Amino acid sequence: MIIVPLILTSIISGVTSIGDAQNLGRLGLITITYYISTSLLAIITGLILVNLIQPGIGADLGLKNEVPELAAASGDIWEIILRMVPTNIFEALVSFDILAIIFFSILFGFFITRIDSKPKEFLTTLFNSGFDVIMKLTHFIIKFTPLGILGIVVGVVAEQRENLVAVLGSLSKYFITVLFGLIIHSTITLPLILRVVGKVNPRKHILAMTTPLLTAFSTRSSSATLPLTIDAVENNCGVSNKISSFVLPLGATVNMDGTALYECVAAMFIAQAYGIELSFLQQMIVVFTALLASIGAAGIPMAGLVMISVILTAVGLPLEGVGLILAVDPFLDMCRTTVNVFSDSCGAVTIAKTEGETLKV
Repeated sequence: MIIVPLILTSIISGVTSIGDAQNLGRLGLITITYYISTSLLAIITGLILVNLIQPGIGADLGLKNEVPELAAASGDIWEIILRMVPTNIFEALVSFDILAIIFFSILFGFFITRIDSKPKEFLTTLFNSGFDVIMKLTHFIIKFTPLGILGIVVGVVAEQRENLVAVLGSLSKYFITVLFGLIIHSTITLPLILRVVGKVNPRKHILAMTTPLLTAFSTRSSSATLPLTIDAVENNCGVSNKISSFVLPLGATVNMDGTALYECVAAMFIAQAYGIELSFLQQMIVVFTALLASIGAAGIPMAGLVMISVILTAVGLPLEGVGLILAVDPFLDMCRTTVNVFSDSCGAVTIAKTEGETLKV
């Protein structure tokens, strides 16, 4: 209910508060540089681990399942890039096409700063006020979060209770490889960036982000967690609204470190399970397409699982191989979404420090 109006109002409000094109260009460049860098670090971490552990060797191919969503998702990677430019913004709003909404919002906010002072002041006030209203509504919804998390977690456990142990036994090496990669990225790589680049205490930052991280783990949706992420980053970490309203909505869509790592490991696992040896060049294609596919993945549950079809198509792997990893995906989806949200928050804090802001962490 609130995600689309939140993204629209927050980005337009953020871009208008940034001001001229030079400031927007600098902040945008820093943000994209951070997002690409952390995603590549996550993918490389996954690639090293999957080559060392080789979880697909001897995997039980009897675990294959049909994944009907793949037929609709197995498009060309350039379709994801072209989708950024909406042919109809209202259609994009209705169909929840987040990349298109973000692209339009950035353009709209930028050109508000290029018009005469009177309409500029009116539109800036309008979108700032709209953002304030959505955040008030968000705070009201947050009060019901514990009940929502209870229902979601109970449902997931109930669905998986019968086959969880058996499936984990067969796919344990793959499961551990992804989990270990996510742990390395979230406990070593990102805290190092916080400490070295952002000059921020990682422990204090993690404590400040407890609520959105727990919500991300339970909902498996970085978009659904976005209102709580903005709230925690602003109120607990001390990041200005100017930075958070631009960096976080963008990050919730294009910065998917956990998803990128998972997609790389999953593609390599499927290749190993089918006895297909990928050359160095093919592995680099996996890295590149994992980066692009993570950018194109929606911030909703299991989006990464569907987007992996892009990687499999790029290196000629069988699409039905996704059925191998379907059984253990719900829990890994929880973990990678938590890493996605944590990376977004680290980015907001690090970028705020590079912009000279004084923080609480």
